[in-house]
Amino acid sequence: MEKSVREIAKRLQGDIPLTPRPFQRIGVEAGFTESEVVAAVREFLAAGVIRKFGAVLSHREAGYSSNAMVVWAAPPERAADVGRILAGFREVTHCYERVPAFEGKYTVFSMIHFRGALRNEVLEEMSLKTRIGDYKVLRSLRELKKTSMVYF
Repeated sequence: MEKSVREIAKRLQGDIPLTPRPFQRIGVEAGFTESEVVAAVREFLAAGVIRKFGAVLSHREAGYSSNAMVVWAAPPERAADVGRILAGFREVTHCYERVPAFEGKYTVFSMIHFRGALRNEVLEEMSLKTRIGDYKVLRSLRELKKTSMVYF
């Protein structure tokens, strides 16, 4: 990797600037245009230098005071459909299928956040809409520090 392209990678491994055009700002700092930074990010993804690019929400700072991972015993053939239903709830921030199943039967994981206490009526509605009665609520007891890996 060229030293100058490495400057782009350095700036991507931490928090990106909270501005309307973050890649433009990264470009100015690293000596590139905005379009060159975007092209570099695409190349990094294509080459496997980075696997994904996304935001990490600090839910407590955003006003969410409780959260939990809810695991669902969805039959594998229904996992995608159950995931789509759960993802339709505003309280669900992410939802995914787990293979192999947790404890041999929980195949769909959903992370839920609330601006107050965990509300059981929302869980009951999720259960009704998905037609999955077998689920577990794994509550977060404390938040661990969320950081990105730093390579340079």
